[in-house]
Amino acid sequence: MKDYAIIVAGGSGNRMQTETPKQFLLLKNLPVLMHTIKAFAQSDTQPKILLVLGKDQQDSWAHLCEEFNFDIPHEIIDGGKERFHSVKNAIQTIEGDGFVAIHDAVRPLVSKSLIDNCFKAAKVQGNVIAAIPSSDSVRISRDQKTSALKRDEVYLVQTPQTFNINVIKEAYNQDFANHFTDDASVVESIGYGINIIEGERENLKITYPIDLELAELLLKNSECKKEL
Repeated sequence: MKDYAIIVAGGSGNRMQTETPKQFLLLKNLPVLMHTIKAFAQSDTQPKILLVLGKDQQDSWAHLCEEFNFDIPHEIIDGGKERFHSVKNAIQTIEGDGFVAIHDAVRPLVSKSLIDNCFKAAKVQGNVIAAIPSSDSVRISRDQKTSALKRDEVYLVQTPQTFNINVIKEAYNQDFANHFTDDASVVESIGYGINIIEGERENLKITYPIDLELAELLLKNSECKKEL
């Protein structure tokens, strides 16, 4: 039995209004992706880290690792056309039994405790995804009409999403479909139920410029608390 972490880093900088891929932007003087990898490397679980990067970004990453003296062990996997194909490429390199956590590279504030709790819960329940209850009112739009949903029944899905390796391999043997928005939807489509573990509000996904600013503030606050 072995534990793995697949960190998916195929995003561009389009919505960040920058040519630099989101995962390479600086967050407190360190590329976002390095914060993410450090969280998994410092967890008690100590998974083997598989980093999925587009071929066109791998040279840039190598230069960043040299520039920042970043030497945490990780294996580079070629990214695919869609996120689905990127994850599939990484899964196909895994042999034997165990569990794998799949995580967005641009969620750099994931805590070590959330990573460990996801692995622990998955080993009991077979799979688990991090998610937080919605704090906003929610509406759904269909056929140009909107209707309210019960807020206490709505969860906002995060990563890590952690699965038994044999199950996730089975799920990714199927063909890609447009409704696969995350790994849980891929696994659910072959008949497995999905379990939820409470995520963290701080575990935000950096998509827009304001997200990077917020992440910077959260990191500063965290460092201040440690000093106290």
